[in-house]
Amino acid sequence: MSPHPTTLIPYAERIKFHTNPTAIKILEIMDRKKTNLAVSVDVTSAKEALEVVRRVGASVCMVKTHCDIFEDFTPAFTEELLRLSKELDFVIFEDRKFADIGNTVSLQYSSGIHKISTWSDLTNAHSVPGPGIIAGLSKVGLPLGRGLLLLGEMSSAGSLAVGGYTEQTFKMAQDAGREFVIGFIAQNRIDKPEKIGEGEDYLIMSPGVGLSAKGDSLGQQYRTPRECVVESGADVIIVGRGIYGVEGGEEAVKSEAERYREAGWKAYEERLGRK
Repeated sequence: MSPHPTTLIPYAERIKFHTNPTAIKILEIMDRKKTNLAVSVDVTSAKEALEVVRRVGASVCMVKTHCDIFEDFTPAFTEELLRLSKELDFVIFEDRKFADIGNTVSLQYSSGIHKISTWSDLTNAHSVPGPGIIAGLSKVGLPLGRGLLLLGEMSSAGSLAVGGYTEQTFKMAQDAGREFVIGFIAQNRIDKPEKIGEGEDYLIMSPGVGLSAKGDSLGQQYRTPRECVVESGADVIIVGRGIYGVEGGEEAVKSEAERYREAGWKAYEERLGRK
């Protein structure tokens, strides 16, 4: 099978295909720091999350959060996260997975205790509600220069996000335009070459990445960085417990983050045909 044409273009050269500030920022950071690694900080304490970010920040292009699982969430958390994002040079991705009608998601995005749109560069949504969900989120996020990913596929066993669902999700993104929708959460490149126009570029971000474990007791399935980047064409690999869950303290976590960064970048260079 021939490689997807997008996967043969370096990150830096793909910047010209984007107008969304967050998409441009992601690609610039990836090229500058030589990393396609995102760390998912799935802990229940904001204090602990910041400790993880301080340890992994130098190795990542992106930090992914679930702010609604923090038992000690306050605006001070997002203030410090923003400060770290500037100091350590990464984007913030709140993995909110919005899944409601447009009016509701616009309020969930902008309001409440979390006020996600004020601090998160990137968020994501299910396509189940239809195009109204993009319109509702775009109303809030586009003026702020934020970006949106749609969930085209998921890494959990038995996911219903397959086949026709995935195809309709991609079409919904195309119909919405790329001013706000910049890519997908997916296991493969769902932007099939025969369905994209010249210069139509999407970022594919793949969760469920592991160098050792192949799954967990709750249905998560893991693939190696090479499987994701070379074989499936992902642009960003998302790793969670495989990094921050290692034993050995601060230095062990830093070392593991760097090990994944190196593996992800090596896979990217292999994809480009670089030695």
